Amino acid sequence: MPSIKPSAENPETIHLIDASIYIFQAHFSPYVECFDLRGGQLSALFGFIQFLIQFLRRARPTHVAVAMDESLFQGFRHGLCPDYKSNRELPDDNLAMQLRGCAEVCKIFGLAPFGSKVYEADDIIGTLAQRMRAETDNKTALSIVSRDKDLAQLLANPADHVWDFSGNYRRYWDDVVSDFGVQPPQIPDFLGLTGDAVDCIAGVPGVGPVKAKCLLEQFGDLDGIYANIERVSDLPLRGARRVQALLQEHRPLAELGKRLATIVCDVQDSKETFSDIRMASLQSHDINVPGLEAFLADYAFAPSDRNRVLSATRHLLERRG
Repeated sequence: MPSIKPSAENPETIHLIDASIYIFQAHFSPYVECFDLRGGQLSALFGFIQFLIQFLRRARPTHVAVAMDESLFQGFRHGLCPDYKSNRELPDDNLAMQLRGCAEVCKIFGLAPFGSKVYEADDIIGTLAQRMRAETDNKTALSIVSRDKDLAQLLANPADHVWDFSGNYRRYWDDVVSDFGVQPPQIPDFLGLTGDAVDCIAGVPGVGPVKAKCLLEQFGDLDGIYANIERVSDLPLRGARRVQALLQEHRPLAELGKRLATIVCDVQDSKETFSDIRMASLQSHDINVPGLEAFLADYAFAPSDRNRVLSATRHLLERRG
């Protein structure tokens, strides 16, 4: 990737945060416990605030977008497949309140949050990634803050990576190949073949990771496999003839799985706030400390938790100088 001088218009790295990972990590963690003055749960919100403080301290970002998932059971993928993510549950009133608070607190911390009822957080990140690359002539690195393997399909440049923040592991292009045995752009094809139990994507019965890797290494993608379907039986695969028959029988499942796993990178809808964003809108701003104090009071944080948040925020600002 060409070397450039970082600036406000052309930052060295743009950070795109998959917020739900860190919200639900806190919500379900036995080590994060926070209640408001009335005894209501605030663990998801409290944990997410802690994540934001740690992220700002470690990354010192210049440009950030935070993608929120708001499309469960109503996004376009659910229209394609009613079983998609059917293992999830809609948030109850308390968690819904905390999710709204997470979006609100992003703004207080000077970060731009985006959500959609139609598109998932992955699609928000994918569309922003494509727009930022176009605006900087593909000279800006992307740091996708998530542990979701699906997002690795968005890697394009040597400096791009998916950052598992909690595990402090950055997965670059070569790491994706080492870890999964396929190139980043092949991930949707891989999942179309193998399925993904996490998202209730069926895949092709009898085709697991080893067979999928062999097929993609030989034919490139799903279209290539089906364009050469008669050659599958000749591959050095155990039960190759049976694999060919399974692929032919379950082609609709494979193609649907790939479509479900493919991140949308070209959302063009004026109703979606993230679809027409320029670099300047993602610039990280100063933390609004009075706004944070008012926020913590509005959500009735207990004094001890409120003081922990404010103390950590002040230390962060002191480190920034």
